[in-house]
This record gives sequence, C-alpha cells and structure tokens, in this order.
Amino acid sequence: MAVVGRVAEIRRYPVKSMLGESLGSSAVSARGLAGDRGYALVDAETGKVVSAKRPRLWGRMFELHASYRAEPASDAALPPVLILLPGDKRIDSSDPDADRALSDALGRKVRLVTTLPDVGILQEVWLEEKNAEPYGPVVGAEGDDRLIEIPASIGAPPGTFFDYASLHLVTTATLKALSDAYPAGRFDPRRFRPNLVIEADGRGFVENDWLGKTLTVGGVTIEAMVPTPRCVMTTLPQEELPKDTGILRTAAQTNPLDFGPFVKQPCVGLYADVANGGTLSVGDEVHLG
Repeated sequence: MAVVGRVAEIRRYPVKSMLGESLGSSAVSARGLAGDRGYALVDAETGKVVSAKRPRLWGRMFELHASYRAEPASDAALPPVLILLPGDKRIDSSDPDADRALSDALGRKVRLVTTLPDVGILQEVWLEEKNAEPYGPVVGAEGDDRLIEIPASIGAPPGTFFDYASLHLVTTATLKALSDAYPAGRFDPRRFRPNLVIEADGRGFVENDWLGKTLTVGGVTIEAMVPTPRCVMTTLPQEELPKDTGILRTAAQTNPLDFGPFVKQPCVGLYADVANGGTLSVGDEVHLG
C-alpha cells in the first residue's frame, strides 16, 4: 500500500455545531471518533436540531467550546461534557441547570440531548456563493438568502448527529490549493470541522482521487465515500478567524463535484465510513489501497 500522507491533527466535536477539541489520539469505531458529535442541542420551541448552518439564529454556537470531562469509550455511555461559555463561564452537562444556562447564552430555549426520537430536522441558509441548487426544500428566506430544511443526519449510524458519515477528513494539499486560489482568505482547518487533517503528499485536491478507495490510518481502516459539500459554516467567524464568504465562493470555483444525486456542490475534503475500528494518533501514516 502506498503512503499518501500522515495525520497532522485529530479533532473531535462533542456537541454538534460547537467548537471542539484537539486530540493526540483517539479510539475509533463505526460511530467515528469516540464521543464525536455525541451531544446536540434541540430548539425547545420547534423541535429542530440546533445548527450554525442557520447563523442568524445559531451563529453564537461558534462562541461555545465543548470538551469531555473524561475520555469517552466507543462501547460505553458518554461521560458528561463541559461547555465553556462567553465570559469564561463553564457548565457541566450533568448540572440540572445546564439547559437554562445554554438557553441564556444563546438567547433561545434549548435542550441538550444525546439521542433523538426520530431522524431530526435542521435548517440551513443557502448562500448564493455556493453556485449550486439546494439539496433540500426551500422553506423561507433569511435576508437575501434562501432557507432550506434537511435531515439532521443522512446515512450516518443511527442515534448520531453527523451530517452524513461518521468520519470526515481534509488534506493540507487541498487547503493550500484553496489558499493559492484566494490568497486573502484564511483556509484554517477549523473552518471545515474535519476529524482528521492529513498532511498529504502531492498537490491540489488530492483526496478527490481517494474516493471509492480504502485508507488505513494507524490501526483503523476506512472507506472513502463521497466528497464533503460545504455550507455557510465555512464562512462564519470563530475565535480569531473573520467572517469571509470568499471561503465558500472559492470552493465553488475551484472544486465543484457531484455529491450523490446532487450535482456540482462546492466540496472540500471527504466523508468516510469506518470499516475496521481501532486507535489512531497524530503522526500515523495514511496508506492508500
């Protein structure tokens, strides 16, 4: 098998749409990194899953940092999650007042959950910068942009909150290709919320060539499924990164790809399924084939 790169970063997001944590290593199962997207918020009024894909309502999710109080295991109940709010206030998900504190921070009543009774629905602002047709029904508008509704999770393991698949990776070669196309943009991996940042050999959008193939990373075997379509979240400010719609526009101009039945979405990175679990660590080689 050919070595095509090495793991530069491992990232986990304990709560869907919140900022997450960097790891040195992680157990991996069919449900992805242990504890990844283990929690989500639900809008108490509408029952919809909270997502920064609708930034006017939930953009402040990127001001909240989530981490686990103890390291989760792939085959055990999730430990409590710690959430750092603006103003350095920290709350524990096991605190009976956690929902109230989160509701106060977000300005709208929410519930922190680990499961849903059904698939769940979220809303996404569809920016014209995508230069693509929506992959969900248009249910309204937000300013000059269309508002669509989509399942909160498509094709992912039951009971999880992944957008599509349980593992998401992006390569440094792809980030450099985007940066070369738009030097004023800051193509920081955090904008794309990957689980794995791969320092890859080669130039350009190298992971496009991995689609449909098998990758072995450390003790984990994954199947590269589909390219990752990008959304408004890539353009939002977080920490020191500014708002920049040019991030999404550049992806649309440089790497439009077919995503399932939906043609020519702006794509960065790829989604993968875990064929054989194990442990992976920063520095592990990535083998193709």
